Amino acid sequence: MHTARALISDAEFNNVRATILDNNPGMDPGMASRILTDALAFVATAATSPRPGLVPSRVVDEGWHALILHTGLYSSLCQRFGQFVHHLPEQPDPSRHNPAALERTIAAIEAAGFDVDRDLWRGPEDTLVSVAAGCQHSDDSGPIVIIPKPKG
Repeated sequence: MHTARALISDAEFNNVRATILDNNPGMDPGMASRILTDALAFVATAATSPRPGLVPSRVVDEGWHALILHTGLYSSLCQRFGQFVHHLPEQPDPSRHNPAALERTIAAIEAAGFDVDRDLWRGPEDTLVSVAAGCQHSDDSGPIVIIPKPKG
């Protein structure tokens, strides 16, 4: 297993982490780093996975949002893994939470060789980590749409 932290440069990591911190006043910088690291692992796995239905947790979604705001970096990251990972948010609704989808995603990330910070992958009712992200992903059909890299 290895950390997804190495997928982007220190300067890129610090810039995206600053976005997480700006959106979550008072968050510990170490927590923002943990969130971003797992968001990187999620995006890399989703971009390489042929399986639909991979979903981030509410907390990891905060890091995904920050990555997306850095459009050039996000596009390059997705291209490096072969597929663009689109974000299709749902309104928060704990009744739609599907623990099996989170477990399937964690298993896929670990199968891809990344470490997973399980404290960041709890259900939407968990308040261990407070984040600004106001959406969730729960549908088994997948909240993401993979667009294959054009040939040629």
